[in-house]
Amino acid sequence: MKSLKIICPNGHLGFAPLKRDSFLLGVAEKPDYIAADSGSDDIGPVPLGSDTCASPKAWQRQDLEEMLLAARKLGVPMLIGSAGDTGSNSRVDMYVEMIRDIARQHGLGSFRIGWFYSELDKELVRAKIRSGSVIEGLDAREALTEAELDGTTRIVAMAGVHPFRALLEQDCDVIIGGRSSDSAIFAACALHHGFPEAQSYYLGKVLECASFCAEPYGAKETVLGEITDEWVEVTAMHPGQRCTIASVAGHAMYERSNPFHEYVAGGLLDMTDCHYEQVSEKTTRVTGMKFIPAEQLRVKLEGSGRIGERFVGMAGIRDPYTIANVDAVIDWAKAQVHEQFGPDGWELHFNVFGRDGIMGALEPMRDRPAHELLVVVQGVAPTREMAEEVAMIGTRQLFYARLPDVKGTAGGVSFVFDEVLPASPAHKWTVNHTMAIDQPLELFPLHTAEIGAKVPETTHAR
Repeated sequence: MKSLKIICPNGHLGFAPLKRDSFLLGVAEKPDYIAADSGSDDIGPVPLGSDTCASPKAWQRQDLEEMLLAARKLGVPMLIGSAGDTGSNSRVDMYVEMIRDIARQHGLGSFRIGWFYSELDKELVRAKIRSGSVIEGLDAREALTEAELDGTTRIVAMAGVHPFRALLEQDCDVIIGGRSSDSAIFAACALHHGFPEAQSYYLGKVLECASFCAEPYGAKETVLGEITDEWVEVTAMHPGQRCTIASVAGHAMYERSNPFHEYVAGGLLDMTDCHYEQVSEKTTRVTGMKFIPAEQLRVKLEGSGRIGERFVGMAGIRDPYTIANVDAVIDWAKAQVHEQFGPDGWELHFNVFGRDGIMGALEPMRDRPAHELLVVVQGVAPTREMAEEVAMIGTRQLFYARLPDVKGTAGGVSFVFDEVLPASPAHKWTVNHTMAIDQPLELFPLHTAEIGAKVPETTHAR
């Protein structure tokens, strides 16, 4: 029976380094592809809006180096999607240059690299809106407006399998993708070899986060996926991990409002009738998946807009009376900023860890705070000077809050630092929508180059 094997060493390349021992065990299985996703919107809107990485470049280069050396040794293709956390054009260019540099450093023989971009010109999106093509909102958002577009700094489109397949058809040995659907990176490899869509997309779904589909929990370990026309199998490479029915099925339901549906550009992976079978101690086999083609080709758009400069302060509270009245304390601090700057032109945000700092109003135990609290204060304003002052007032005035029944003057708040700390500029998600397109590659320009020690480097664009 024809089959194809892919290893994934890292569920978010570079966010934390891959674990080399299990990666080498995966390489020893002689996979047909080595692939990984390198992006996520879990990191928030700042990296996309500011066009930066969420992780040190050294970590990203380390993973790329491990994967490239293994792929060239085996003579198999290597695929990366959502380069540099966001898949913006500059992050793709950064990865392509890292590949060139690694190849030079190790004297690798010639190979073909392909890459595609995902960043969109806002005027292209504006033209769509004005033409009457609705940019439909996700997660209860309304359709995108020109005002929201004007407040957006950078937009990327999420590629499906199509640019990866196009570059594989051009015999690329290494592919660096702009913003991409996680599962599409892996599905493209299987579809390139003629495997069914349902099995191919499920292979991508189960491999996208590497060892998150294994137990016991241990991130950044390599897993191996194998596909046939009938089933998908996934195997943990770490000696202490197993891919079980529970761990694989659980991961299939991960990060989605409907646990059985995975939408991609071009259709829907339906996992409602999936059957899971433990075929060996470390391997689970999955059957019963379906793929439903979409009637209209739509791609997801992600956009981030800059709000302002940001500073952060931290204050600890141990006094029971202050803890019981922490909302009044926060209101006092806000009022002092209002008194200084007026009602507009600034933002002040408080996270009260030990009460509801993570879940906010959704916290079911909000009325039972811990005996110690940490209040994290974020001040946002148009300039660094103003943002620093907003954060400073919002933090220090917690100490001076005027509560009834306070007898002493020592205050009920302590400061982790006397100063407030500069942070990255504040951004917000402005675009979380889908847009109709006519051709699957129209938003994703392709490029190829021949690189390596034995040939002069040349670049081709399509």
